[in-house]
Amino acid sequence: METTHPVFTPEMKATHKILIPNMAPVQFRILAAAMEHEGYHVELLGNCGAHVAEQGLKYVHNDTCYPALLVIGQFLDALESGRYDLEHTALIITQTGGGCRASNYIFLLRKALERAGLGHIPVLSLNFSGLEKDSSLPMNMHFCRMLLAAVYYGDLLMSLRAQTEPYELRHGEAEALQNRWLDEICSEIRQGKGYSQHEMKHLMPRIAQEFAAIPMEHRAKVKVGVVGEIYVKYSPLGNNDLERFLASQDCEVNLPGMMGFIQYCAYNLSETARLYGGTFFEKHISDWVLAFIEQMEHVIISALRDNGFHAPLPFRELSTLTGGIIGTGDKMGEGWLLTAEMVELIRSGYENIVCAQPFGCLPNHIAGKGMINKIRELYPEANITPIDYDPSATRVNQENRIKLMLAVARERLAAADRKDA
Repeated sequence: METTHPVFTPEMKATHKILIPNMAPVQFRILAAAMEHEGYHVELLGNCGAHVAEQGLKYVHNDTCYPALLVIGQFLDALESGRYDLEHTALIITQTGGGCRASNYIFLLRKALERAGLGHIPVLSLNFSGLEKDSSLPMNMHFCRMLLAAVYYGDLLMSLRAQTEPYELRHGEAEALQNRWLDEICSEIRQGKGYSQHEMKHLMPRIAQEFAAIPMEHRAKVKVGVVGEIYVKYSPLGNNDLERFLASQDCEVNLPGMMGFIQYCAYNLSETARLYGGTFFEKHISDWVLAFIEQMEHVIISALRDNGFHAPLPFRELSTLTGGIIGTGDKMGEGWLLTAEMVELIRSGYENIVCAQPFGCLPNHIAGKGMINKIRELYPEANITPIDYDPSATRVNQENRIKLMLAVARERLAAADRKDA
């Protein structure tokens, strides 16, 4: 079948700048460095604000998934800013495969580019599912290992700052340390260093030790976990700076790492074959992929635990937490992982949870909002509020709903303090 859209050719690697949507600011900054090591010229977009959503609404139907609207709006806003040579600019977008509408964002993006008179701009796909074979970012084991390490470094820095910043005695110290390590890690990755298991075993404990050395005063605070659809879960643009808002409410925030979603996608490869039939290879490929990832997973968990920080459960343990609540066959979008993350957060002391979901995202309404009553039945201490994000939802209403959840959390915290006194 003849390709009707522009293709990113090998020659464009030297001539084009690739724009990256800013879904996860920490992880994607390191991912950008990994692409630079491979010889690509990239820029992680930072344009945010209401005008981005407005731009998306010009080109994407408002019934379409909210993350698609924001990602496409961010791209179009950047392209029309006058900052880029549009004859030498390309875009990249992730695709997970499966039944989630996110796999179709690339087609919506190409359609929007055509409508904006920018149909000549090529769009690359970052995926591990064999999609978009003529426009997929070339992968090899070396590059995959680097991308996985980038995500784990990002997860580590995100977790360390979240557990340090609310208690630091000198304001801004955790943020400064995170930025310093981001600069150092990105520099290492650009040079093709820092991503082997041996190097990570050396570097991750050092990072955790430096965060543990920040002078802190541990006071009783409301602990809040954040789960949800992957874009609105991580993107400040998608969730109206949710982490910053929770910090302004004097909370400690736990945002489960992005690697859990990658492991979940790998796990589902074989789960599909186990449920619906497949070859021996299809039924066991996930075990081999997860075993490969677990080499790095063990390093990050040890680095956190050995330095007094909360560490996430290993993925294989996380995958058992949904028993009696939801089946692992529920794997559209974030599926059972969303439920498992809520259960893990509750068991870890983060029983106050914001479930962030795009309005109309059926998988997340089922695996998130739909599981809340069952989770509360099993864990009475659970204090969960689902928050919808879409163009018509106002930030004030979203934050007021979260404040109601926090009011309950503070009452419980005060009652626990009185009981301990």
